[in-house]
Amino acid sequence: MERPLLSVIMPCYNESGTLPRILEAVRGIALDKEIIAVDDHSSDTTLALLRAEAARDPRLRVIHHPHNRGKGAAVRSGLAHARGEIVIIQDADLEYDPQDYYELVRPIVEGRVDVVYGSRFMGRHTGMYFWNALGNKGLTFLTNFLFNSWISDMETCYKVMRTEVLRSLRLESNDFRLEPEITAKVLRRGHRIYEVPVSYLGRTYEEGKKMKPSQGFYAVFALLRYRLWE
Repeated sequence: MERPLLSVIMPCYNESGTLPRILEAVRGIALDKEIIAVDDHSSDTTLALLRAEAARDPRLRVIHHPHNRGKGAAVRSGLAHARGEIVIIQDADLEYDPQDYYELVRPIVEGRVDVVYGSRFMGRHTGMYFWNALGNKGLTFLTNFLFNSWISDMETCYKVMRTEVLRSLRLESNDFRLEPEITAKVLRRGHRIYEVPVSYLGRTYEEGKKMKPSQGFYAVFALLRYRLWE
């Protein structure tokens, strides 16, 4: 098959409530793309929904984990099957808007940079918890301090880059430590991170938000590890 411009990797874990709408939103983006959805052993109807969608959409491929392994493992599984020139990570909830793909991909297509991050703090956002936002700011400050960089949103889901760049990082995290691992390795390899504003509509814990404040401590250890020992 002809190589598409964009590979959208979509980790899924118990996202049956939002999955049809996010798939529709991604499909509506007028870019040559494929969607690789990775079901991380959901206990709801996520896998059944994905398989039904894939049966009528040749651009959608479904990967299933027989055991729950975490977001990082899901991204790695999707990356192994990606055929696009550029890869983007898309959460299966509705917090991030795929309409931002155009501006996220543009600097790479134009040859200006190889890595683009979508910054929630530069764009429009609502529904972000105070302590989560403060923790994100702290982790981003630590990232900038350790790697002599200047970015505004290290924990953003929208990390976009050439596929060969992401593969060259040899990712190993299984859980949410994936975010600092990607950023640390990108910066250590000398890539510039170009940020563009994105919109963000945060969901509550009652609506299924999975990020917990305690995970920030693991992110700190990951940043220190990839800066000092690797």
